[in-house]
Amino acid sequence: MNNFTFYAPTMFEFGDGAEKKAGELVRRFGGSKVLLVYGGGSVLRNGSYAAVTASLSEAGIPFAELSGIHANPRSGKVYEGIDLCRKEGIDFLLALGGGSVIDTAKAIGVGALYDGDFWDFFTGAAAVEQTLPVGVVLTISAAGSEGSDSCVITNENGNLKWGMKKSDLIRPKFAVLNPRFTCSLPSYQTASGITDMMAHICERYFTNTTDVEVTDRIAEGLLRTIIEAAPKVMENPDDYAARANIMWSGMLAHNSSCGVGREEDWASHQIEHELSALYDCAHGAGLAVIMPAWMEYVMPHDVVRFAQFAVRVWGCEMDFADPENTAREGIKRFCSFLHSIGMPITFEEIGAHAEDIDRMVAHRAEKPSGFPFGNFVKIYEADMAEILRLAAGL
Repeated sequence: MNNFTFYAPTMFEFGDGAEKKAGELVRRFGGSKVLLVYGGGSVLRNGSYAAVTASLSEAGIPFAELSGIHANPRSGKVYEGIDLCRKEGIDFLLALGGGSVIDTAKAIGVGALYDGDFWDFFTGAAAVEQTLPVGVVLTISAAGSEGSDSCVITNENGNLKWGMKKSDLIRPKFAVLNPRFTCSLPSYQTASGITDMMAHICERYFTNTTDVEVTDRIAEGLLRTIIEAAPKVMENPDDYAARANIMWSGMLAHNSSCGVGREEDWASHQIEHELSALYDCAHGAGLAVIMPAWMEYVMPHDVVRFAQFAVRVWGCEMDFADPENTAREGIKRFCSFLHSIGMPITFEEIGAHAEDIDRMVAHRAEKPSGFPFGNFVKIYEADMAEILRLAAGL
C-alpha cells in the first residue's frame, strides 16, 4: 500500500425528506445569496425543485437560477453562470441534479473568482486556489460528483471533453441525498448511472499497487451491492431500499475511499470522453462500450487480478490450472450484466462508427500530454485505436 492523504470534507444529509434542510445547510456554510443550477423538467416533475426553493425561501436566502444544463455539460453554461454570479453578487452555488449539473456548478465556482478564462483550469494553465462554495441536492445516482474532487466539462470551441486537475477545494460543502428523487428516472438513465459508478470503482480496482486488501474488499463490496440492487430497481423503480443502496454506493465509488493507497488507472474514462464528445452519448452508456474492450485488451497484463475480480465480484469458480479462463469468464459476466440492465456494449448499439476511430485518437492527441494515459497499462495511440476496434467488434 502506498502512502496517502485522505481528505473528504463534504457533509452528507441522507434520507427521505433531507432536501428540506437545503436552506439551513446553505446558511451553515456561509451562503447568503445562491445561484441555483439545474437541468430541466425532471426536477420539476419529481418535486425536488419545489422542495429546495421552498427551503431556501424559508431560510430567507435569495436566489438566482441557471437552468438548461444538459448531459455532457458544456462550456457555454459555465460562462453564463460566471456572468450571473458576478452580476447578482452570488456567494454560494447550489447544484440540483446529477453529475453534469454539479460539475457545471464546480466550474462556475472556480471561474467566478478568476480573472482569466475558466478553461485555464482544464488546460493546466492555472491551478485552483479559491472557489465559491458549492452545495448539492442530488437527483441522479451516477457520477459521484457530490463527494468528489473532480469535474469534467466539454469546451464547445473544439468539442474538447476534458477534466479539471483534481482539487479538494472543489469538493462540495454539503450534499443532500434523497433516494426518493431517483425513483422517477427513466430506466436507461438509471442503468447509465449504475454503469458509471461501477466504472469509477473499476478504475481504482485495476491497479499495479500491491498489498491493498482493504480497498480491494471495499471496492468488491460496493460492486456486489450494486449488482444485487440493480435488477431490483430495473424491475421496480420505486424500490426505496435498493435506490438507497445504489445512491450511497455511487458516492463511495468516487469520493476517493476506494482509491487511497493505490495507483489508479482512468484509461477507460479517457477513451470514453472521446466517444461521448463525438456522439454525445450518455457517459455511462459509453463506458459500457469501452470498459469491456479495455478489459479484454489489458487482461494479459495481470491475469490474476482479473481472475480475482471474476471470483470475488461475479462468483466465478477459480480455474487454478488456467486462471485466464476465470478472468475471461468474469469479463463475460460483466458484459452480460450490462446487457441485462439495458446497456449497449458495442459500437453498433450506441450508434458509433468504426471509421471514426482514427478521428477519436487524433482528437485525444490534441489534449496536453494526451498520450500515454492510464496507469494499469500505459495507453498509446495504437493501444487506444485497438481498444476502440475491439469495442467496434473488429
